[in-house]
Formats: sequence, C-alpha cells, structure tokens
Amino acid sequence: MPRRGGLPAPAAARRPPPLLLLRLLLLAAPLQPGRGLNLCTSGSATSCEECLLIHPKCAWCSKEEFGSTKSITSRCDFLQNLIANGCAGAIENPSSSSSVVQNVPLSSKGSGQIHLDVTQITPQKVALNLRPGDQTSFRVQVRQVEDYPVDLYYLMDLSLSMNDDLDNIRNLGTKLAEEMRKLTSNFRLGFGSFVDKNISPFSYTAPRYQNNPCIGYKLFPSCVPSFGFRHLLSLTDKVDRFNEEVQKQKVSRNRDAPEGGFDAILQAAVCKEKIGWRKEASHLLVFTTDDVPHIALDGKLGGLVQPHDGQCHLNEANEYSASSQLDYPSLALLGEKLAENNIHLIFAVTKSHYVLYKNFTALIPGTTVEILHKDSKNIIELIVKAYNSIRSKVELTVWDSPEDIGLTFTATCQDGLSYPGLRKCGDLKIGDTVSFEVAVEARSCPAEDTSHAFTIKPAGFRDTLEVAVTYNCLCGCTGRAAPASGKCSGNGTYACGLCECDAGYLGARCECEEGASGDMHHAMCREAEGKPLCSGRGECSCNQCLCYESEFGNIYGPFCECDDFSCARYKGVLCSGHGECHCGECKCHAGYIGDNCNCSTKTDGCVSSDGQMCSGRGTCVCGKCQCTEPGAFGETCEKCPTCPGVCSTKRDCIECKLFNSGRLADNQTCQKHCKDEIITTVDVLETDDPNAILCVYPVNNCVMKFTYSELASGKSNLTVLKEPACSSAPSAVTIVLAVIGSVVLIGIILLGLWKLLVTIHDRREFDRFQSERSRARYEMASNPLYRKPISTHNVEFTFNKLNKSYNGTVD
Repeated sequence: MPRRGGLPAPAAARRPPPLLLLRLLLLAAPLQPGRGLNLCTSGSATSCEECLLIHPKCAWCSKEEFGSTKSITSRCDFLQNLIANGCAGAIENPSSSSSVVQNVPLSSKGSGQIHLDVTQITPQKVALNLRPGDQTSFRVQVRQVEDYPVDLYYLMDLSLSMNDDLDNIRNLGTKLAEEMRKLTSNFRLGFGSFVDKNISPFSYTAPRYQNNPCIGYKLFPSCVPSFGFRHLLSLTDKVDRFNEEVQKQKVSRNRDAPEGGFDAILQAAVCKEKIGWRKEASHLLVFTTDDVPHIALDGKLGGLVQPHDGQCHLNEANEYSASSQLDYPSLALLGEKLAENNIHLIFAVTKSHYVLYKNFTALIPGTTVEILHKDSKNIIELIVKAYNSIRSKVELTVWDSPEDIGLTFTATCQDGLSYPGLRKCGDLKIGDTVSFEVAVEARSCPAEDTSHAFTIKPAGFRDTLEVAVTYNCLCGCTGRAAPASGKCSGNGTYACGLCECDAGYLGARCECEEGASGDMHHAMCREAEGKPLCSGRGECSCNQCLCYESEFGNIYGPFCECDDFSCARYKGVLCSGHGECHCGECKCHAGYIGDNCNCSTKTDGCVSSDGQMCSGRGTCVCGKCQCTEPGAFGETCEKCPTCPGVCSTKRDCIECKLFNSGRLADNQTCQKHCKDEIITTVDVLETDDPNAILCVYPVNNCVMKFTYSELASGKSNLTVLKEPACSSAPSAVTIVLAVIGSVVLIGIILLGLWKLLVTIHDRREFDRFQSERSRARYEMASNPLYRKPISTHNVEFTFNKLNKSYNGTVD
C-alpha cells in the first residue's frame, strides 16, 4: 500500500477523515479565514481530493517546497492563507459551474389549427459541473402561452346512482365546445365510462344478474352488465360524435358503494394511442362520480393479489381486460402516470365527498377538485372553472433527482417578490411569465467518471428542462503524478506536492525504510515508552518529530509535547492577557500572579478618595477591594448606607456644595470627594422611602435634615431641605391657658368617672333589692293584736216628720 509523505498524519488520522461531520460543523458555524476554528487544517486531509471534500472554501497547495522544515504546514487551507504562506500559482481550488446548452425563447402564442412548436419553459438543457458543497444556480422561466391546444377526456361514472346525470349531459359536447373555444381555438373532446370490477364482492356475479344486475330492483329494474372501464370515444374535434356516444349509454349496477374509477383513470392516462392524447396539447381528464373510489389492496377482497403494473390493458373492444386480474392502482402510481403523461386530473364530485377528494389532490400533483351538483347540471361551468384554475398556476416538479444532489427553489412571481423555498406561483393570467432560481449542490462525490441527469418540468406541461450533472472531484495535479520520482528518493510517486511512498518506505521523501530500523526511528520519537508518537501531535520522520501546525498556535518541542495555547484561561483569554503560555504553563508579566495571571499585585485601584485602603471597610486582593464591613460596596467599598459615620460624610458634601462651608469648602477638594453625590433641594422632605436613610444634624440652634440612597449607577442621591428646620419659644399666656385648661379638663374627666361609678353602684343595689323582694313569702291569717280604728254603735229612735214616721238608727 503506497504511503504518502510531505503531509504526514498520526496513526489515528491516517484513516479517511470524518469529512461529512466536518462539513456539517462548517454549515452550523460559518468560517472566516484566520478567525475561530479552521476546519480545513484540522480536517487531517492527506490528499488534494480529501481536502476538496472538507469544505468548498478549502484549497490545496501543490507546490513542492512549501512550509517549514521543522514543522508541518498544512497544504489544505483557505485560499487566503495559502497565498499568504507563499503558495500563489500552485493552488488547486475548483468551483461549481453551470452552463446553458439549449435555450429556445418562450413562445407568446400557442398553436392554432396548424401544428407549431410551442415553447413554455426556457432553457431546455443545462449542464452542471459540481464540486461537493459548492452551490451553483441557474434560472428557469415558464409561461402559460395563449391559445394553447386542449385535449379533454370526459370520464363518467355509469353506476346506477348517476342515471339522472347521464340524462343531463346528453348534449354536453356541443355546449362544452362552445365554452372551451372561448379559451382556445384548438379543442378536442373524448369520452369514457366506468363502473367497477365485475367480480364478487364488488359486483353482482350470480347467473341471474349476468345480463341485468338490476333484476329485482323495483326503482330501476333494467340496466346493462357491470364493467371496469370502457373507452367509448377517442379525442376528436367533432363534438357531435360525443353527443351520439353519450346518448347511447345506459347505467349499470354494482354491489358495494365505492367505484372502480381509479382503474379507469390509469387506463385513460397510459393508453395514449387509443385515447388520442396529442403531445402539443394541454391534457385534461375530467373524472365525474358521486361516491368514493376503491384504492390499492381493496382488490384482495376479491382475491386480486397482483399489484397494478401501470400498463395499458385495453382490448380490441376498448374495454379494460385486466379488471379481474390486477388490483386497483395506488395513489402514488396514479400520480406518477398522470405526471408522466402531462395530464391534469379534475375531480368533479358531489359535495358529500369533496373533502376526501380534496385530500387526494395533496397526494397527486397537478390535480384539482370541484363540487358537482347531484344532477351534473353545473358540469360545464365546473370544467371551465377548473381549466382556468389550472392555467392560473405553475408548479415545478423534479424527476429522477440523484440522492446526493440537493435542490433549492426560489420563486419570483408576478408581484416581483422572491419566495425562497417555493417552487410554484399562482394567480397568473394567460401570457404571464414567472421565473425560478434553482440552486444545486452536490453532497458527496460518486465513483470516478460518474455523471447524473435529472429533469425539471412544470406539472401538466409537456415542456421539460434536462439537467446533466458531472462532478468536479479530482485535482488537476493528480493527473500529473510521477511514479518512482527522484523527489521521493526513487521510492514513491510524487503527486500534488506529496510523496506516496512505496511499500517498505516512509518519510516525507520516502527516505527511510520500515522494519527493524523503522521501529528504532519510532522509538526516537516517543517521549517515554507507551506514549504516542510525537505526543500524537506530529509525524515521526526518520528519528525526528515534525509537529503539526495548528490554527490555535504553535506546537513545538522534541516530541511535540509543548504548545503556546493550552494554558489556563480567564474569561476565555489565554493567561488573562497578562502572561505568555509556555508548554502548558502561564509565565506572568510583572505585576501579576496566579495560575492564569489574573491576579494583580498593584493596590492603586484599592485606594479610596479619602486616601484609605478600601475606605477602611475591606482588604485589597488582586488589585480589587473585597469589602468586609457588612453593607459596604463599591470599587473601594466607599458605599455603605448602614455604616456608622456615613451621615457625617454626606453632611460634608452638602455643606461644601450647597453652602460652600465645612471642612471640604475648598472647591477642588469638594469636587474630588463629592463627585458621585447628586444633591437635590426640596421644601418638604419625604421620609417614607424604605431605601432612603434619614440624617439630622444641628445648625445654629436649628436642625438640618436630608435623606440619601445609593443608585444602581454607583452614585448617591441626596435630598436636602432648602432651609434648616428652626422652632420658636412659646408665650406665657399660652402656657397659663394650657395649664388651666388641662386642670379643668382633668377635673371634668374625674367628675365624670365618679358619677359613672356611683351610678353603677346604685344600679347594683336596686337590682339586689328587687331580687330579694321577688323572693319574699307572707301568711294570709289575721293578726290577733290588730284592732280596727273605727267603732260602730246602734241607737234606736222614732220621729215624725211631716206626719211621717221613721224608724232607724244613728251611728
């Protein structure tokens, strides 16, 4: 196995580098040469081809004399770095490119009655040469031309429930042709019908139903036998024939509710010759039904296990001959065949099934759905509406795209705005032109001399854009390789600035032999037994370690054991920016100590404005104050709202700034010591702020009050009364009146209390008397000692008065 020299790598790195992982890292964190991680150099590329795969910005230097003899300079680097290292003129840096092979201008109008070559997409052929990871792009334009030919195939469900619809479309051809000729002068119409597979359980298969499956059905006793799909009229511009064929049709009857419409759609799409689809026309397939369809795997219910093959199976009678042999087609197969034959499918379904068929349109590109009235009276306006909807939008599809190629679309629609990630435009008018920017990127390199191709086409268009892809994965210098080159001591092949050593030889110039001598060479490159060669950071070349270059710094030492970037850091800065890194240890500059040189020995920053170290409230550590007094803070612990003596310090600033007095009255001294004080004077001092400290001091028999609080900016906010608060002596009269009033008031209060106590006592005595009285009991006998105070005496007498006699008594 040949071995490379010139750009050696450690044993673990000789395996193919994790190029995909590196490229993902690059995409996640875009690189700029000379800043941050350099994945070109850290990718361990051992050849020009490996270098190109790391990142599209990586380049290879093929110059013979490149780099230092004592260290390994990576030949794989950013272009700017290679030029700066003296490799101008010998750099391999291919890029992706695109070229237009065929570019026929867009047509402005479609064909009339005469066939013309109409172009609706440009360019038609593009060639790409891709370097993995390097994106290239090209522009595609699409136009819906005016008066474009239209082929419309009407596919109708002839199950029993569509009987009233059949009556309403018997003159459809004439009316539809009249409406469509308003949109195109070249219109053709065809007709086909379907029911379902004529096997159980989908249809009635008993002998009595063979000729008339409607036997016994009272509402409609007569109908034709069931069938899968029947092609009745090839596309023609003679619309009378359409009317004739429709009038001949009769409905049939199947057993289950779903219909076999997907069988019919597929046959109408792939039987191009029998249907009569024209290459130069727009293809419309109108599918009318009032029920749900059978889909793939439903055929297993009737014993059909063979999947649909996507081929045409119309017999001489133009009937679907494989109906009882193949399963129903899948949605994916339908979508593929419709797109392959440039057919726009229009689902015309009843309102109850609209949602289901609307979901189908998301799975089948180029498909639309419209609501059909139960009697199909709105079929003409439905078709016209669907056709206008189809012509109002353009959507690009990609065919046969290789797995290792990524495509990104950016649409520019009629509003002139760009829509990244979008490959379709809507709300277009006939004749409008839209464009798409297609960006292409190869993710990897295929086998040598491999080429790919894919196709871009608008959904439902016959026009296509063919894209041929080749890969730019080989370096030009590889083709100039020189076997048994003297540059490789005759023991290897020289290519792209490197030596690929023959078996048994090693070294940058293949100058050393392997074997016993080789083991000795390796032993000289180990710092100790059991340690990796050259500390895993260099290549052993004939007794000597050649250290790798690193984007982080220099690797050096007899065994590549030292570097200038693996020392301790502080806040991400090597040796805090105050030292040099030597073999993993910080050598601090004068005035700094510590493992990462982050500790300053200077104390200048700890001296407060009053000349004290940390204001006497802390200690100076590594050039910064560490406050020990509770509540103290600030760069020099000068802030301490709860410390004793703070009010006197603030008082000095108030006196010098407001009144130009006090011990700091000198203007320069005042400005120096009070630069962080913000003083505000007020008429009334508010003292309800919990964060403010109230200070009071006497001034000429008066009292000066102020509050202060510390702001987040580090300054102090002082709020001071404009004038000291002074009190006046009271008058003698006021004092006498106050004493008299106090005595009288106290007397009245005492008298009231006495009266209250007496009243309470009397009430208690009266209540006790009443209680005793209620408990008293008396004898009802007469007292023997009692004598009435009145005496009564009776005196008898007789007298006459007026000759009348009276007898009586006198008391």
